[in-house]
Amino acid sequence: MKKIFNKQLLKVLIVCSGAKENFDFKKHQCFIYEQTEAIKRNGIIIDYFFINNRGIWGYLKNYKKFKIKIKAFKPDIVHAFYGFSCLFANLQRTIPVISTFIGSDINNYLALKISKISIHLSKHNIFVSQKLLDVSKTKKKFSILPFGVDFNEIYYIDKSEAKSKLGLDFKKNFALFSSYFENRNKNFALAIKSINLIDNIELLEIKNRERFEVNLLFNACDLLIFTSFSEGSPQVIKEALACGCPVVSVDVGDIREVIGDTAGCYITSYNENEISEKIKLVLKDGKRINGKQRIIDLGLDNHLISKKIVNIYNEVIKKNDYNN
Repeated sequence: MKKIFNKQLLKVLIVCSGAKENFDFKKHQCFIYEQTEAIKRNGIIIDYFFINNRGIWGYLKNYKKFKIKIKAFKPDIVHAFYGFSCLFANLQRTIPVISTFIGSDINNYLALKISKISIHLSKHNIFVSQKLLDVSKTKKKFSILPFGVDFNEIYYIDKSEAKSKLGLDFKKNFALFSSYFENRNKNFALAIKSINLIDNIELLEIKNRERFEVNLLFNACDLLIFTSFSEGSPQVIKEALACGCPVVSVDVGDIREVIGDTAGCYITSYNENEISEKIKLVLKDGKRINGKQRIIDLGLDNHLISKKIVNIYNEVIKKNDYNN
């Protein structure tokens, strides 16, 4: 072996898209940010490279900067997120790459073609759900690891307190939409059709919110409604559960497996009448759910997930050193 492995000296370069004017990584890529922060707490040195252009040529324009970053930081591992970013990270063949695939990079036909190239080139691949692995047809060098919940950021607050802090009407019911209304994949049209069949309820979106405000929304709303066309392992479901917020969701991604038999949560078809009936059941019951225990039982604590990722780093570096 050419070098002695020391976990506390391990340096990892995180690669993902998103750098643009007024870009706030913690706000706009919070699940990646919180995972990498948890990894840091294992004694890992983390730095970031943000790809600030879109399209193939946009990505290629960043390559020179990427090489400069690698030369300056000297990482032991490059950990990339999303298919295009993973392929970009693999353009260099000096530093081993670990790729994390999240959903749209596998569920979309064209993106899957790009992701398969990256899967082949990467030293290890992480899929956030079994369904994504199945679609990718990957047979080796993979792990299934959903993003975990950061219980320092996402936690239970009394509904009245949360409503008060958000300035919401105490006489009205509120359903939380899984994203911002303009996000086409999240299927706002179906969500609002379902809500419009119910009296005295308003649909709120998660848009331009600080992290603490998102936590307040989970606690203030009577339920989360989820109507996406395609998903991997949606973080918003896990975070809603962790706050005790009931979930009414279509059967997409790994949501059925995550919710399990949690009382007060419902899996539905894409029919607005069925969705509205389940929402009415939630409102009639009026109780919070024991969702945090479900997240704990599934091992979806960010602290535990981060340790598993560090173990992957260990194995990749050992294999890479041995092969060299």
